[in-house]
Amino acid sequence: MRVTEQIADTLLRLLEEQGGAVRIQRNDLASRLGCVPSQINYVISSRFTREQGYIVESRRGGGGFIQIARIECTGPSLIMHVVNSIGQNLDEGGARGLIQGLYEAGQLNEGQVRLLLAASADRSLSDIAEPARQRLRANLMKSMLLQVV
Repeated sequence: MRVTEQIADTLLRLLEEQGGAVRIQRNDLASRLGCVPSQINYVISSRFTREQGYIVESRRGGGGFIQIARIECTGPSLIMHVVNSIGQNLDEGGARGLIQGLYEAGQLNEGQVRLLLAASADRSLSDIAEPARQRLRANLMKSMLLQVV
C-alpha cells in the first residue's frame, strides 16, 4: 500500500471511530506511520477538501494540530454544498474529486458519474484556452449538479 493511501485510510478510520471529527498532531501521525509530515499535509490538502465534504482547520506551533471534520450533509443539501463550494474556476482534477465524493456519498449513480466526468474532461474542453476552460468547467459542473438536485 502506498504511503498516501495508508495516511488517507488512517485518517478515514480515525474519523469513523471519533464520530466524524478528528484532531491530530501532524508530527505524531507522521512518526506513527513512518512518513514525513509534508506527506500528511499533501493527503489532507488533496483528499480532505471542502469539495469532498470536509472542513480542515490547522494551528501551527508547539501545541499545533490539524482538525478534520466531515460535513454532515445528505441528499440535496450535500449537492448544494458542493455547488456552493466550487467557486469561479475548477480544474479537471478538482472536478474528478467532486464527482467521486458525491458518488461515494451515494448522490450520483454510475451513469451520472460517467456523464459528468466526460463533460468536465480537458479533452472535452480542449478548444477552450486557459483560464476560460476552468471557468467554463466550473459553470458546467454547477449547472449539471443543480439538475441532479
